[in-house]
Amino acid sequence: MAEGMSVKHLLYFSPGAWGRVAMDPFSQLILLISVVSFFFFQWLFHSVSPWASSRISPGFLKLTHKQKIEWNSRTVSTLHALLVGLFCLYILFFDEAVNQDPVWGDPTLVKINGQGMLPYFANFRLLAEFSTPCVNQRWFFEVLGYPKSSRPNMANGVLMAAVFFLVRIAVMPVYYSRMCSVYGTEAFYRVSFGGRSAWIFSSICLDIMNVMWMHKIFRGCYKVLQSSRKSKAESQENGKTD
Repeated sequence: MAEGMSVKHLLYFSPGAWGRVAMDPFSQLILLISVVSFFFFQWLFHSVSPWASSRISPGFLKLTHKQKIEWNSRTVSTLHALLVGLFCLYILFFDEAVNQDPVWGDPTLVKINGQGMLPYFANFRLLAEFSTPCVNQRWFFEVLGYPKSSRPNMANGVLMAAVFFLVRIAVMPVYYSRMCSVYGTEAFYRVSFGGRSAWIFSSICLDIMNVMWMHKIFRGCYKVLQSSRKSKAESQENGKTD
């Protein structure tokens, strides 16, 4: 009898218990946004990108099937990066909850842009997405056969170097000054030791890689610009000789 009662107890839920088990309205909103976002980007990938790309760039039709898949993926990636970056800018500049409590601030837009602790620092890192469109554009030019010395390629290279510097290098003092401002506070120690260690260690490692990448990007950009200047000078000299 006792065993049977325990089974009944496990299977029985009062109306109040069912209400607690059910998702709250905001969680339902997040789930809805996730589902709509998934199907929206699938639509962009399978329909919008091929249609628009074939009209904007006729070279798209000459690509292989594998290259078209990569092209459509990068098109969606570019749009996604811009949307995420704009969300992050709004949160960092205008969201009072996040700026007042960078460790545990919990406003609506942060949940839409990604849930969890350290919302200020997580969204700060996502600013790096602004460099993604330039990286994708370089691939577009490469697959379409644009030479590295072409004006569109050089313009994109300079823009990529500038954006990469702004969103990954120039912002380091702001990021680490904010990290130091919360270090040792009650909110800081509410984060588990593993979470604090992963946050600080991963930030340092990521920025070491960012500095290395910035150095490579700068060297590549400098070489391309120098070779372009030399080729222009040589063509002018040949013109004078003729």
